[in-house]
Amino acid sequence: MSVEKSIAAYGFCLIAAACLWIAGPVAAQGVAFGAMADQGDAPVEVTADNLAVNQSDGTAIFTGHVVIAQGAMRLAAPKVLVIYAEASERIERLEASGGVTLVSGEDAAEARNARYDIDAQVIVMEGDVLLAQGPSVMSSERMTVDLEKGTAQMGGRVRTILKQGK
Repeated sequence: MSVEKSIAAYGFCLIAAACLWIAGPVAAQGVAFGAMADQGDAPVEVTADNLAVNQSDGTAIFTGHVVIAQGAMRLAAPKVLVIYAEASERIERLEASGGVTLVSGEDAAEARNARYDIDAQVIVMEGDVLLAQGPSVMSSERMTVDLEKGTAQMGGRVRTILKQGK
């Protein structure tokens, strides 16, 4: 190997190591997400163009400009399946599809689909996830948001663009 190739390879290794060092804490620790702590007891409000209820399996399907609000959080999608807990009128889980937007405080995320487990206070967004936090943007295939902790974990080929403020 020539001296020039050795220097180029060494330079590439330094750049790769620096990128892994910068990205490592973000991937391992996740990111903060919105102002969602202590919203578990807040009522869930759903608005949509249409509603179809299936009493036999305890589900309801909202379609057309669906917006779900709980505290400071807003979730919007073309279609949302609501699954009720057995033997109660309490919502157990929401499954949004067709292009989902989640907004909380200054943070916003988009994905193809999302599942919201009300009891666990966890939202899992999947498919071309895009998270915007101020001027910074992250993308991945999956994001899991813990509403109690106000954190999110991203996985599946994470890409980050961090804008440095002056």
